[in-house]
Amino acid sequence: MICTWRGTQTSSMHAVVLICLILSSMVGCTGEKPQPEPRHSPEPPTSVTTQSVPRFDGNRAFNYLLKQTSFGPRNPNSKGHRECLEFLTNELRRHADEVRLQEFTHTGYENEKLHLTNIVAVFNPRSSSRVLLCAHWDTRPRADHEENKTRRNEPILGANDGASGVAVLLEIASLLNNQPPAIGVDIVLFDGEDYGFEGDHERYLLGSRFFAKNKPIDYIPRFGILLDMVGDKFLEIPKERHSLKFAPDILDLVWGKASTLGFTQFLDEVGEEVIDDHLPLNEIGIKTIDVIDFNYPDPTHRYWHTHQDIPEHCSAESLEAVGTVVTHVVYTQTP
Repeated sequence: MICTWRGTQTSSMHAVVLICLILSSMVGCTGEKPQPEPRHSPEPPTSVTTQSVPRFDGNRAFNYLLKQTSFGPRNPNSKGHRECLEFLTNELRRHADEVRLQEFTHTGYENEKLHLTNIVAVFNPRSSSRVLLCAHWDTRPRADHEENKTRRNEPILGANDGASGVAVLLEIASLLNNQPPAIGVDIVLFDGEDYGFEGDHERYLLGSRFFAKNKPIDYIPRFGILLDMVGDKFLEIPKERHSLKFAPDILDLVWGKASTLGFTQFLDEVGEEVIDDHLPLNEIGIKTIDVIDFNYPDPTHRYWHTHQDIPEHCSAESLEAVGTVVTHVVYTQTP
């Protein structure tokens, strides 16, 4: 992903979905701030309008974050990448109606052949009214901003930058299985989002770009929500600028739901422009917002793309805030 600060670009990060019956035709952030008091309603509403909304469990989601990091870095072609792919695939198969692996290759640096896989999980495939939820599951192969320069070529663990969005979506997948919503939902985990060197924009967003190029013409979800870097203990999520441009109504929907539920982590202010996996989706007509807290853990960004991106700097409370809001958005959609 890449971030633009008021028109000045700085390198960035990371962070797709096909309807099951269509997919079968495709390629099979040194002192810390004090820990804030909980900022969400202790007992979020369990129902909205006529549909019951299941409770999102932040502790379960945090366990999913820990499980991913237990494999080590998940950069393409690594042992952790292969092992995590197997785990994510099997976990989604436990919950989804259908799971498809969108396998592809990409030429990396020094002609390295990258073996990449987007994971697509489909819920309620018969519904023509659908919502896309996505995140990137790969981690960065280098720690560009690591203070210890001798370790900058080592891959990062990616607890927040990679595992956090996926953790939220895995917990949502279990809810979709136990209590199907009124609409169809597609969860897509993109690969290769964070591969490129800083400034080399063409080698970021590999999975979402591949997905966008191969999307069947008749797959048009109502909207998409991308989750990236949502696990920061000091979570503050502004409205990402590209999202405001491409999908202002979806921003209003999600931020309005957060306000109704009492989650103040969603800030009523505009943040930076972020080059992330939502852009290829918007470019092909899928209105998608990026839910992202780039200030990890604060405006110094001192954990981002470093070996400080570890579970100890993430929290179940943050995952629960984001997961609860997204869950309510999904379950209050009508066909």
